[in-house]
Amino acid sequence: MNELFLFDREQNVQYVIGTDEAGRGPAAGGVFASAVCFTNYNDSLIKDLSKLNDSKKLTQQVRSELFDIINKNTINSTVCIEVDEIEKINILRASLKAMKLACETVISNLGANSVNTVTLVDGSNLIREYNYPQKTIIKGDSKSASIAAASILAKVSRDRYMSELDKKYPMYGWANNAGYLTSDHLEAIDKFGLCEFHRKSFLERHAVEQLSLFTLS
Repeated sequence: MNELFLFDREQNVQYVIGTDEAGRGPAAGGVFASAVCFTNYNDSLIKDLSKLNDSKKLTQQVRSELFDIINKNTINSTVCIEVDEIEKINILRASLKAMKLACETVISNLGANSVNTVTLVDGSNLIREYNYPQKTIIKGDSKSASIAAASILAKVSRDRYMSELDKKYPMYGWANNAGYLTSDHLEAIDKFGLCEFHRKSFLERHAVEQLSLFTLS
């Protein structure tokens, strides 16, 4: 935990904003991105966040506990880009747009500017049309406290969103598979067809890829 915070402190600016997304890979539901800035941290907070890590490596219970701690102790924002826009602009652009909107909200709430901030972006893609200093950090959720915290907020927010969608469309099992193409999800699509929250272009590409496995070159 100390190493994660040290990484952020070594950026040598007043405000470090970390951002990460959740939901680029599923076949259903929106994509979420969160931005987090720790404006004040002490030994007590570092202890409370001792389990902070890449959200995918944590149990649902631990993620939920950390979600509440992060929400209470940071300036943060979470944004969802829904399926209709994903279909129009593609999933990468949608993910980066969600990051941009979340980060801009945090910077606005901080009253910060381009001189005293740096935004750490998980992955290898810079945020497009973003007017603040930024750096891409490969596997940033295992290096930066702010990125790791953003990964928690994005993951938990999206899981809760998919659980709500599951109440409307329980046949797809989204509360358990979060919209990923598990065997049960695929069987449900075969039986019930697609709904408004499916990413049809994703499923079309998946079908082509699966078909190519059985096609001789």
